[in-house]
Amino acid sequence: MSSFVTEVLASSGKLEKDDLACKISKLSRKVEETKEEVTDMINKKYIEFIPSMEGAEELLDQVESVSKDIDLLKSCIENEVQQNLHDAVTEYAKLKQQLEKNTAVIDLLQHLQEFDTAKEEYHRALQEKNYVVAAKQHGKARASVDALKAWKDTELPLIRALSSEITIQRENLIYHLGEEWKELAVWKLPSTKTELTSVKSFLKTALHLNRGGSKGDESVPHALLPSILQALSIQGELHKKIKLFGQVLFKYMLKPLIIYPSLVVEVSSQPEQGAVLSLQCTETKEEHPDPSQVYTKVLTVLKTLHEHLFDVCIDEKKVSEILGDLIWEEMSECIIRECLVHSIPANSSQLSEYSEVIKQTEDFESSLKEMGYLAGDSTDLLKYARNVNCHFASKKCQDVIVAARKLMTSEMHNTVKITPEYKLSIPKLPSPSGEKEKKESSKKSAHYDQQSLENEKQLSPSTLCLPECRISESVQQLMDLAVQTLSEAVGSSPQCAVQLFYTVRNIFHLFYDVVPTYHKDNFLKLPHLAAIQHNNCMFIAHHLLTLGFQFKPHLPLKDGVAYFVDLVPGFRRLGARCFVAQMNVQKAEMLERLSTARNFSNLDDEDNYSVASKAIRQVIHQLRRLGKVWQDVLPVNIYCKAIGTLLNTAISELINKIMMLEDISNVDGERLRTLCQTIIEEGPLVFNPLPDENKNKKYQEEVPVYVKKWMTLKEISMVLNANLQEIVDRWAEGKGPLAVEFSCNEMKSLIRALFKNTERRAAALAKIVK
Repeated sequence: MSSFVTEVLASSGKLEKDDLACKISKLSRKVEETKEEVTDMINKKYIEFIPSMEGAEELLDQVESVSKDIDLLKSCIENEVQQNLHDAVTEYAKLKQQLEKNTAVIDLLQHLQEFDTAKEEYHRALQEKNYVVAAKQHGKARASVDALKAWKDTELPLIRALSSEITIQRENLIYHLGEEWKELAVWKLPSTKTELTSVKSFLKTALHLNRGGSKGDESVPHALLPSILQALSIQGELHKKIKLFGQVLFKYMLKPLIIYPSLVVEVSSQPEQGAVLSLQCTETKEEHPDPSQVYTKVLTVLKTLHEHLFDVCIDEKKVSEILGDLIWEEMSECIIRECLVHSIPANSSQLSEYSEVIKQTEDFESSLKEMGYLAGDSTDLLKYARNVNCHFASKKCQDVIVAARKLMTSEMHNTVKITPEYKLSIPKLPSPSGEKEKKESSKKSAHYDQQSLENEKQLSPSTLCLPECRISESVQQLMDLAVQTLSEAVGSSPQCAVQLFYTVRNIFHLFYDVVPTYHKDNFLKLPHLAAIQHNNCMFIAHHLLTLGFQFKPHLPLKDGVAYFVDLVPGFRRLGARCFVAQMNVQKAEMLERLSTARNFSNLDDEDNYSVASKAIRQVIHQLRRLGKVWQDVLPVNIYCKAIGTLLNTAISELINKIMMLEDISNVDGERLRTLCQTIIEEGPLVFNPLPDENKNKKYQEEVPVYVKKWMTLKEISMVLNANLQEIVDRWAEGKGPLAVEFSCNEMKSLIRALFKNTERRAAALAKIVK
């Protein structure tokens, strides 16, 4: 390029003009120097040349004139040079532009030539099934077209035609590669209409793996497989193909093998053709798959794929690694969810045996790493297997809560009898450190303690024992579940033990919340269930008092933990609240029946008396029915207090109604007394806490202990049939039985209602004082 410019500049005379300008510059400098020398000489020799002064001045004028002419000549030459230089630059720009156009045309022709060459090589390689070369040549052709597109005139029809040709080439290559891929792995799948919900729906699944090459083409070597995969990778289609293959593989083969224990994979080899993977069904009683079986089935499939299809390196990365990256996360989650979760031991004694499963998981992952399906040191699958203690605790806690909730929502009417001798069946626990020394010291002091207590009053054997009653069978099972869980905690790791302990606490919290809500309606409708719930709560509260202390030395809990004692008051209130609610229901029914007695007034009317008598009979019947329902269910003391409270309610209502009467005729008095006597005679008979009638006599005789108004009823029954003197005598100046049950005003009011206003009544009233 520099020689070309030199020629152009030389042809324009630029070099000659440069030489002339240089000479003029030198001459100008010489004139200036001469001028300065002459001036110095004149100054120095002024005195010597004074006589010839006029000649020197003339000479100086001539020098100045010559200098001016030289400056004028210099200016003219510079102007001419600048004009010639401008013309040369303009000419150079034109030549440069032309050169650029010529260069672009040459580049265009070169790219077209490269495209044409790549196209021919592409077609030749495609015919020879040299797919890697075809893919590379297609890449070169695309690069040529992309270079042409960068040219400023991108709208050339030629470039559009070339782009269309490139697209057609790519689609053609992908089509051929897709056909070859289909021949490599041929799927036989269940019908799309078939629901994949059972083992039978997967029995039609099969995968035919060919050796590589089109069907029936034996001349194509096995090396065609890497060529196909490499070409797919170059075209950016390999990841898509492997992803789609992995999705089908997992959905129709790997996942069913993991989920169904009866499903196995069968590999049948076909000489010079490949292998066939098919799913078969076997008989098994296992509900969940065993980890070793799952690992074996999955490895059988992946090993076969590795041998026939994926043992190929693409860009220093195995194809099996691509497949592993795509399916491993979903497959490992499926193995954990469908297999390992169910393999977690149910008892702590089986935890030591789980090391075999951990070893099998490690071997499984090692095999996958060897084949390239898996990269990395530790995966979620192996971490899950190794963290068996935590999973055991979580599973155990979940199973315990599920079992507890099932018991809480089961029927409550199935009961078991609890006696004072009943004890929770707590297994023998290992002796904690320091326990042996305590036992020895206690033995030494036992003899002395026995001697010191021989002459003192001993406590009853039933002290602090739960009274005889009936509880739900489900509650007894619930307490056994709590004890069993705490026993599991004793033999577990510290973390697991703490988790199990708080799970037991959660059982009782759950009972407190679930049972009253779930059985709420039945507790109000059925007095039998209300009594059982009362006993259940008292039973739980009774054993919670000591349950924590029995396990405290064996559990790794911090000091200050309340264990279960803090739950006791809540359970007692829960039982009492349930039973009190039922008592209120019974009281309301009783008062409603008594309200039909028309206030026990005007009993001389047969209708009124019939209604009142019926109300009393209904109350007695209600109490008898409750007595039968609660018999042998409630503890005796609770039974007597409950029946006594209800009977007392009825007696109080009757007494209040009688005391409110202002006029009681003789007939009314007799009939009121009859009603009172009915209660006095039949009331004690409702006290039947025990099935043995002979044993119930004791409690029937103790009615006044449980019915506060019993003696009041007896006294008012006597008054209704007594004369004034008998009443005064029984009052005994405020010291008799009547004075104990009635106040002065009450007694006076009753006398005024029973007797007419006479002097005798006035004298009797005067004696009713305290």
